[in-house]
Amino acid sequence: MTTTERRAPLAPPDGPASPPAVKPPVDLRVKALQRFAMSITVFTIAGHLVLGFEQAPITPVAAVLTSYVVAIALEWLDSWARDRTPEYAGGPRAMMTFLLPAHITALACAMLLYGNSSVWPYLFAVLVAHAAKYLVRVRVRGRLRHVLNPSNTGIVVTLLLFPWVGIAPPYHFTNNPTGAIDWLVPLGILMLGTMLNAGLTRKVPLILGWAGGFVLQAVLRWLILDEALIAALVPMTGVAFVLYTNYMITDPGTTPVKPRQQVVFGLTTALVYGVLVVCGVVFGLFFALVITCVLRWFVLVVAERRTRVRSAAEAA
Repeated sequence: MTTTERRAPLAPPDGPASPPAVKPPVDLRVKALQRFAMSITVFTIAGHLVLGFEQAPITPVAAVLTSYVVAIALEWLDSWARDRTPEYAGGPRAMMTFLLPAHITALACAMLLYGNSSVWPYLFAVLVAHAAKYLVRVRVRGRLRHVLNPSNTGIVVTLLLFPWVGIAPPYHFTNNPTGAIDWLVPLGILMLGTMLNAGLTRKVPLILGWAGGFVLQAVLRWLILDEALIAALVPMTGVAFVLYTNYMITDPGTTPVKPRQQVVFGLTTALVYGVLVVCGVVFGLFFALVITCVLRWFVLVVAERRTRVRSAAEAA
């Protein structure tokens, strides 16, 4: 038999009561990165064990390890050159947070590229992705920001330099499942991605602009060029489109924040994609995003220069 000992309540301490502890604000960016990293890791493991990914199982492991090393090396080099503290400094938690984007970039390249039996194209894509973050930047309100989607840039440069490398075949996302599971996989990815972007990244306007623009470019190709409307819309039903829409184009670090600008970004990407398709460019999704990011880069540069000129005029 057990007994419960009743204890007298603790007396309040002498002196003025201490203020209640204030919880630090939740960093939505870090939380979104954590959810992104967790989602893409689970999907990669399921892809190689169940779904039927075509790449060798060693590919994501090699890509992630390479990504970690390159990310730390480039951050150390940049911090040393600019005499600043590296972002990964500050303990294990800071290091883990710093490596989250590197983790996502590596698994995205390992999942979306297909280099046959060679692992080097994936590692090259990861290297280019990280290099782009430091080589292509713009100063906004005194702070340097990268403007190119890292994983998408790595994929595009790899496709351009190595014509024998391609994008992973769309069927490999649901290669092995049959029946209802074949439908549940894209549905689950769509639901998780929508909740993530609605609750954390706040990129729903961008997604709506992108999806609406994709329908618009399909209708325009149908009306102007007499292309088959169904064929132009069919890509929206694939897992690759769902992944691209929820996990690639919505990168918080390289997309606008304001809702109206998000819609313009998504709409521009879709219209550029339509032009690329008309011109016969394959893998248009990835090239369209790079072109849109470069266009936004010019807009940011012009806006920053106008701000400096206006500030100088006001100070004179």
